[in-house]
Amino acid sequence: MVLGRWVRRGSDVRRDAYALYLACRDPRVPWYAKLVAAAVVAYVVSPVDLVPDFIPLVGHLDDVILVLLGLRLVWRLVGPELTAEHRERASGALLVRAFGRPGAALTIALWLAVLAVVVGLYLLLR
Repeated sequence: MVLGRWVRRGSDVRRDAYALYLACRDPRVPWYAKLVAAAVVAYVVSPVDLVPDFIPLVGHLDDVILVLLGLRLVWRLVGPELTAEHRERASGALLVRAFGRPGAALTIALWLAVLAVVVGLYLLLR
């Protein structure tokens, strides 16, 4: 049951990433929402982190938390109607088609980081 929930969450993140891409290209989305989205993307690709990644567990956990909070803020700024519209448009599209191989590699790296956090938590709490 837990694995099914994680698979659904993974699918939601992929859909939301593509929906964010679509929203940033939409002229109806306010400029400040696009600015926050750009800041989230810049944080993901930046080599500078709040907590360095070499610190076990916490180094990657801060990245995941900040990205999820940033995405939530962007969707609030976009508004529920446009958010629903972009998520609906994105649910039929593939992430690889939208971002190409580098985007797919980034997504795989993100999920490997999430997996490392989950395994690290499991080993820490065991």
